[in-house]
Amino acid sequence: MDSQLFATFIVAITLLTLTPGVDTMVTIRNSARGGWRDGFATSTGICCGLFLHAIVSALGISVILLQSANGFQFLKLLGAGYLIWLGVSSLRGIVQGRSVFRLPDSGIRPFVIGRSFREGFLSNALNPKTALFYMAFLPQFIDPEGSALTQSLWLAAIHFMIAMVWQCSLAMAVNSARRWLQSKVVSVGFNAVSGSVLIYLGARLALTET
Repeated sequence: MDSQLFATFIVAITLLTLTPGVDTMVTIRNSARGGWRDGFATSTGICCGLFLHAIVSALGISVILLQSANGFQFLKLLGAGYLIWLGVSSLRGIVQGRSVFRLPDSGIRPFVIGRSFREGFLSNALNPKTALFYMAFLPQFIDPEGSALTQSLWLAAIHFMIAMVWQCSLAMAVNSARRWLQSKVVSVGFNAVSGSVLIYLGARLALTET
């Protein structure tokens, strides 16, 4: 992977990690339930689930490459379209006045590391949206002439590190920054920036030749 494409991957995966979804909500919920340690353990479970999706994605990509180069190109276009769709959804959130963060009201409960890790891992591993995302997104950055499995695991490892930093930081901030995260200014700013960049990256990837 050349440096420009690698930089695109870093920006895209970082934005997608920051975009609130199931993983973010589980981390927030558990952090509110058991404090930052609960959030850290939950995040570790979530991020470990990424490797499972990377392996499944690599197997699927390998089969597609063996069958048809056109199929691989279609998969890339599908991923680019997904990025654009996420970007448009973020911009729509501004018009609809949606808050990107909704923090639950919850008292602190006892922390059980096994429970937290299990909840995080299962929420990610059993999430069909994550599986479909990896199948559609990773091919953008896979060299068809190299090992799909090795490359997928490497990209998942990068995602693991970025997601851990974000989710653990979020766990630390849940209590102290509750009002700030839900403010209208933060919500609008986050939606505007992430939406615009995601649309740009999706369009750029769609126009890039294999």
